[in-house]
Amino acid sequence: MTDRSNPPRSRDSASPDGAGHYSYAMYADKQMADSFEDRRFGGPIGELVAKTQARVLANMIGRIKDRSIIDVGTGTGRAALMLALGGARMTAVDASEQMLAVARRRAAETGVTVNFQRGDAHALKFGDRSFDVAVCLRVLMHAEDWQQCMGELCRIAERLVIFDYPSATSAAAVQSLTRRAVHAVGARTEAYRVFTHKTITRELARNNFRVRSVHRQFTMPIGLHKAIGSRRPAAAVRLARDRLR
Repeated sequence: MTDRSNPPRSRDSASPDGAGHYSYAMYADKQMADSFEDRRFGGPIGELVAKTQARVLANMIGRIKDRSIIDVGTGTGRAALMLALGGARMTAVDASEQMLAVARRRAAETGVTVNFQRGDAHALKFGDRSFDVAVCLRVLMHAEDWQQCMGELCRIAERLVIFDYPSATSAAAVQSLTRRAVHAVGARTEAYRVFTHKTITRELARNNFRVRSVHRQFTMPIGLHKAIGSRRPAAAVRLARDRLR
C-alpha cells in the first residue's frame, strides 16, 4: 500500500495505442469472462487467494464504510463487491465489457451498488484526487505501459493506492521469462512482467507517493500451487519465508 507525500504531478493521460495488446483481446472474450471466477478462485488455493485478498485489502484500507474507492481493472468485480459490502462508495473500471457484464450480474445478485464503467487503466476519465483510495489488482503485471497506469492511479487517489505485482525475487521470475518467450513466438499465453521493490518504490516516488506497507503472499506462482491442489505447500513456503525475514 502507498500513500501520498506531495501534491500530484501533472500527467499526460492520452490513451496509448493498446488495442492490439494481448491483454485486451484475451479478456474481451465471453468464455473467458464466464469462467474467470472459477479458474481464478476455484479450489482450495483459489479460496485461499480470495480470503487473503479480502483480508489484506481490509487491513490496508482500514475504515471502508463511506469511503470513495475505485477498483481499476475490476474484472468480474470480486474486490469491488467485497468493498461495497463493507459500505464503500464504489466505482469499478475495466477495459472488457464482457468482464463487466459478469461483474454487474454478480452485483445484482449480491444486492450491492457499484458504479461499473468501461475504461482503460492507462487513461482514467476522472479528475485528480477523485477517490480516497485506488485499488488495482493483477493489472500492472499485464499492462502495455505499467508506468502510465501507475501514474493514473496516483493521480486520481487522494490518500492511498493499493496494488499487487509478482516479485522479481520469486519463482514467478522464471515463469514470466518462459511465458514472455512463448508469447513472443506467437503462442497464446498470459504473459506478464515481474518487478523489483526498488523499481516500484522509484516509480511511486516519481508520482509523489511513498510505500507505507507491504504484504508478501506466494513465493511460487499460483498456478503451481493449483497444480499441486493443496494449501499445505503454500502454507509451508510462506512459513519458511517468514522465518528467514
